[in-house]
Amino acid sequence: MPFLKKQAHKLSPIITVKNDSKIILGIDPGLATTGFGVINNDKNKLSLIAYGCILTKCGLPHAERLKQINEELKKIIDQYKPNAIAVEQLFFYNNAKTAFAVGEARGVIILTACQNHLPIFECTPLQVKQAVSAYGKADKLQVQKMVKLILNLKEIPKPDDAADALAIAICCANSI
Repeated sequence: MPFLKKQAHKLSPIITVKNDSKIILGIDPGLATTGFGVINNDKNKLSLIAYGCILTKCGLPHAERLKQINEELKKIIDQYKPNAIAVEQLFFYNNAKTAFAVGEARGVIILTACQNHLPIFECTPLQVKQAVSAYGKADKLQVQKMVKLILNLKEIPKPDDAADALAIAICCANSI
């Protein structure tokens, strides 16, 4: 089951969205931890709906972990009914094994989006940093502080994977 954190006072799990609003689901892919962030873009005013992580157990067979990402992502899509999914593109990894695992998780995420007839927005880490902080070489803490500011949050979203997913969703919102 995914780790979820919601702003209970703003939106209920069943979300009604005006015609000019868009719900965007940002995804930070990973095999062990896939971060997700759901935001509402209402006339360029961004607000938080939910964020969290899909966690898979290290001891499970590889295929089972990918299946779990698919199943949990379907539940998130069914609950929040996004208009688009934003996924970070794979960037260079020093560890080839990690790169393959993240690439496979990304593939499952993109397939799940396609199966749910959702448009997919892909962005590079550089694009995310520029969209959130206006500086392509911003460090992780700078990006997290900007996510907090942009979404008017009381604290920086945790864990880091969820904060990254929110930044990816913000990048998408700024691009569509």
